Amino acid sequence: VNEGEPVRVRGVWDGEEEARAVSEEIEALQAKGHKLNEIAVLVRAGFQTREFEERLITIGLPYRVIGGPRFYERQEIRDAVAYLRVIAQPNDDLAFERIVNLPKRGIGQATLQPIHMLARADGISLTRAVKKLIETDEIKPKPRKTLADLLVDFERWRGLAHMVPHAELAGTVLDESGYTEMWKLSKAPEASGRLDNLKELVAALEDFESLAAFLEHVSLVMENEGSMVEDKVNLMTLHGAKGLEFLTVFLPGWEEGLFPHQRSLDDLGSGGLEEERRLAYVGLTRAKKRALILHASSRRIYGKWQHSYPSRFLDELPAEHIDFIDNQGLNKNDANIHRQSLNSSSKYGKNAISNLAINKQRFGIFETRSLAQEFKVGERVFHQKFGYGHIVIIDGNKLEIDFEKAGSKKVVDSFVERNQ
Repeated sequence: VNEGEPVRVRGVWDGEEEARAVSEEIEALQAKGHKLNEIAVLVRAGFQTREFEERLITIGLPYRVIGGPRFYERQEIRDAVAYLRVIAQPNDDLAFERIVNLPKRGIGQATLQPIHMLARADGISLTRAVKKLIETDEIKPKPRKTLADLLVDFERWRGLAHMVPHAELAGTVLDESGYTEMWKLSKAPEASGRLDNLKELVAALEDFESLAAFLEHVSLVMENEGSMVEDKVNLMTLHGAKGLEFLTVFLPGWEEGLFPHQRSLDDLGSGGLEEERRLAYVGLTRAKKRALILHASSRRIYGKWQHSYPSRFLDELPAEHIDFIDNQGLNKNDANIHRQSLNSSSKYGKNAISNLAINKQRFGIFETRSLAQEFKVGERVFHQKFGYGHIVIIDGNKLEIDFEKAGSKKVVDSFVERNQ
């Protein structure tokens, strides 16, 4: 019998580095003849797949999402993207038809039929056909007013597109259109997950220079989704992984609040924690040969950067079967120190500040300051990842810093130290 390898635990800087680290390991395994079909990335929450999907698409590794559609194939994501397409491309008929009655506005087939007829007869787009018809009596008064109001909304959003960042625009459109509210009011069990995905979409927009660049990216992603290659990396949630086994399993996002998931703890208390613990067991036992657990020191969740504490479940792993590694590779001594820091309190989190101070030295994980520092524009500061730089803009707990080597970056103030 081929015995498995020790479970490895790796701390990373953020979600982007997490996805990069996993993809690099997958490429290394593939180069050694490891089949992609025998590799799985198991996440706690569906929104986590986006960052991995983006990375795998970038480097050209085929993948499949098991138990659900790919991120950009999901209903709520297609709907949101359709709204953005109509803003950027008013004559996009498919996008307009998708959202004209979403959320429900009383625009049925009886209203859409004359719009389609005029569009075909005059060879114009549906939007232009609507503009003509709302000036006539071809459509009943109530839907006519609804359509007129919708066109006004789109004109306002197009104007707003020139004034605010595109991520902010997307959030505004989803809120003002009533689309976000539709899912908030929904009793469907998947509603909360759909809202999470919409927040992740808005956050994803920040990675693109413009709305047009984002929409072009989505088009390219959709084109790549028709791949006929059968050997693919498997992406799925821990819930969907029950009963499946793979030679290699990656388990990202082992952080407090994400895993165990805060919503489960809030809603179900100790019962929720036990269910989360069972999920952790499920994840680890999906691996036949090797497993890598990852946790990030900071994570952008729904557009907001958050400090992350390593999951309490790491403290429960049997020491004799675990190897802690840093970004430079395995180091047994550092692993022992890391484990001591996790074990330094009988109840997780009691000594979180001092624990993270140790992790900062050993794993590039940063401690939280007990009191926020007051920074000033122009002040020279140091960032562990980007080096030295000067503060350009202060926006709450976010700083825009012009780094001497890395250029302009937006960071969380608690990751920055004064230049002593």
